[in-house]
Parts: sequence; C-alpha cells; structure tokens
Amino acid sequence: MARAMFEYTKTVLRKVSFDATLFCKEVEKAVKRLLPYEIEELRIFINSMIQQNPELNQCLIYLKA
Repeated sequence: MARAMFEYTKTVLRKVSFDATLFCKEVEKAVKRLLPYEIEELRIFINSMIQQNPELNQCLIYLKA
C-alpha cells in the first residue's frame, strides 16, 4: 500500500509541475504521508524534475525538514 502512495505522489507531482506553488504544496503533503526511505527516493525524483524545470527548486526546503 505504501508503495502505491509513492507512485501516486510521483504522478501528481508530474501533473502539477507546471506551477511551482502547487508543486510545493504537493511536496509538503507527500512528506507527511510517505515513509522515510520513500522521502529519499522522492528527493531523487524531484532533483531530476528540477533539471527540466528549474523554478521547482524552491520546493526542496520541504524535503530538508
């Protein structure tokens, strides 16, 4: 079940990546829902998205907490 939540989170983040504000809100929600090792995977996923869309960089602060 937890893995399904991680995949769902990635899908949502892909869909809202056009808007940095929405993206940040979804990252914040994901950090509350996911397991610690999934948050590390999420960090890697988000870093790859930042390569294509640099304005998403501001959302990394939610992963540091």
